[in-house]
Amino acid sequence: MLSKIVALSVRHRFAVILIALAIAAFGAFELFRLPIDAVPDITNRQVQVTTVAPALSPEEIEQRVTYPLETALTGIPGLVETRSISRNGFSQITAVFTDSTDVYFARNQVTERLQGARDELPPGAEPALAPITTGLGEVMMWTVKMAPAEGVKPGQPGPQPDGAYLTPEGERLTSEMAKATYLRTVQDWIITPQLKTVAGIAGIDVIGGYVKKYAVRPDPARMTAYGVGLNEVVEAVEHANTVAGAGYVSRGGEAYVVRADARVRSAEDLATAPIKNRDGLVVRVSDVATVEIGQAARLGAAQQHGEEVVIGTALMLAGENSRTVAHAVGQRLETIKASLPPGVEVAPVLDRTELVDRTIRTVRTSLAEGALLVIVVLFLLLWTSACWSTGRLWWSRTRSAA
Repeated sequence: MLSKIVALSVRHRFAVILIALAIAAFGAFELFRLPIDAVPDITNRQVQVTTVAPALSPEEIEQRVTYPLETALTGIPGLVETRSISRNGFSQITAVFTDSTDVYFARNQVTERLQGARDELPPGAEPALAPITTGLGEVMMWTVKMAPAEGVKPGQPGPQPDGAYLTPEGERLTSEMAKATYLRTVQDWIITPQLKTVAGIAGIDVIGGYVKKYAVRPDPARMTAYGVGLNEVVEAVEHANTVAGAGYVSRGGEAYVVRADARVRSAEDLATAPIKNRDGLVVRVSDVATVEIGQAARLGAAQQHGEEVVIGTALMLAGENSRTVAHAVGQRLETIKASLPPGVEVAPVLDRTELVDRTIRTVRTSLAEGALLVIVVLFLLLWTSACWSTGRLWWSRTRSAA
């Protein structure tokens, strides 16, 4: 059989060469498309459920949040185990499934069970599913910070000569806290929405800066003077930001939609919200509290070289190639730079692509050195065998001549 194959190959040697070249070309083409990663992800199939309830202690979180949710998840098809963490105002449950379970099927089942358990949770506790990522999903990290803007004149948006910062909306930022708040706003409203459209991204994590919010700070003395309770202030603030429909009015054969738009557009709108009518005197929020732009409480900060910055992290979708996703995120960041306000820059500080490229170069060098060593050893063995055969032949001829 082997002799027939050899004879057929000799008779059709040009066809054999063409087939070999085609196979080599196909192999080279697939080699460049091979999804190479530096660190293989061996994380099992899991779904994480996080719940935030700031007013509860760890014991209450365990009893009123973690335990009811874990009980609701029992019996899901493919579920192997559940583990949980209960901390001050925070609960995290990790449901581990078999490797054959589809992650989207598992998330769908977990969502259905959570819907049935919401009635058992305390008010304000809303469980949410974590992104479909793993511990190796951090493929890109970048910083958002203030930087000198070249060519910015005084009065134009950007850094000012006195150290302040003028936003494109005309707001003047003089304190470091205000600047850190603006950096966080740029990250949350400009950078994050554009990065979420990159293929293979599961989510964006942000740390540092301050989340901008309206701050209503009641004054107990003024509340007592006007006879207003704290619950009344809270209700007035909640009702001050609503939109209500009032049906429609028919006129001339046309229907005009009527609605009451009471949404808050500025701190002044919130300050003028009425609380109660006291003998013809309307008590407003500004009469019993101070309303201003503030910052939400935070539990961490980010610094670079001693300077307050905002750090963003791109989380890769589980199962994607980190090299491809990190490269796409880096290209999108370059595009986003053109839409940033003057004096604000974004700079990558960790890129998984560099790690993967260095790993590939190391493997390529090792393979080349190994192949070269094998070739040298083969030629050395062949040369030794040839010398041994030549020596035996010369010895046998010498003995025959003698």
